[in-house]
Amino acid sequence: MFDATHALPALPGVGYKAQHFAPIMADPAPVGWLEIHAENYMGDGGRPLAQLRALAERFPLSVHGVGLSIGGPEPLDRDHLARLKHLLGWLNPASFSEHLAWSTHEGHFLNDLLPLPYTTDTLARVCAHVDEVQTVLGRRMLLENPSSYLAFAESTWSETDFLREIARRTGCGLLLDVNNVFVSATNLAYPPRDYIADFALEEVGEIHLGGHDTDADDFGAPLLIDSHGRTVADPVWALLDEVLDRAGPRPVLVEWDNDVPDWPVLAAEAARAGATLTRVAA
Repeated sequence: MFDATHALPALPGVGYKAQHFAPIMADPAPVGWLEIHAENYMGDGGRPLAQLRALAERFPLSVHGVGLSIGGPEPLDRDHLARLKHLLGWLNPASFSEHLAWSTHEGHFLNDLLPLPYTTDTLARVCAHVDEVQTVLGRRMLLENPSSYLAFAESTWSETDFLREIARRTGCGLLLDVNNVFVSATNLAYPPRDYIADFALEEVGEIHLGGHDTDADDFGAPLLIDSHGRTVADPVWALLDEVLDRAGPRPVLVEWDNDVPDWPVLAAEAARAGATLTRVAA
């Protein structure tokens, strides 16, 4: 098994955006760590890497991948994995994570995080891919639960059991996205608290929060979209309380990837996460 002691602090973090570099460097409070998307920093040189090196001197960093296609039926892209290894090698982040999803087909990148059925065959494939990633990178990774808009009829595992078994077989950790839980539970009509009660919280190394958009399907039922483009909804904050009361303090990240606001708005979201962590720690 890979060493999991090099981990993020149980503090609030935010997804880093370049337009926030100056205010973060000037006054980062209440942020304890930052997350970057790996694929944005796989080039050579330039301002993005210079800023990233400056941030790495002041903050613990989490690297979040979106392009490995862990759940895909095809072999992992070795060139992409090599670029990722190079980035993590010089940056030495506190955490690396990816998604339980797939995003490639016959050499084409689909620019989305697509769902997969939870079967014994897909379990074996995902575990093989996670094993390969951890072996090549030489570090433990975290795997994130998806946001779901449909369920596969052929699934024979619950999502929580599927993720628990991946962690057991591979030694990877889990990233619990609380907004994804709420989105999936609403879309698929099950209680989000039941999902949390059945989740392997002991394996969680990082928690994510984000905003979602509200729509309706063709039958008028609520349909939530994991948009990362607005403040975190109150029911998601309440679900975070549930998670932290069960699991204790963990690193909590606020994601905001679309319609990114000015720094004070994002900092206020991080401060709210920090207040929740302080309450739980007390």
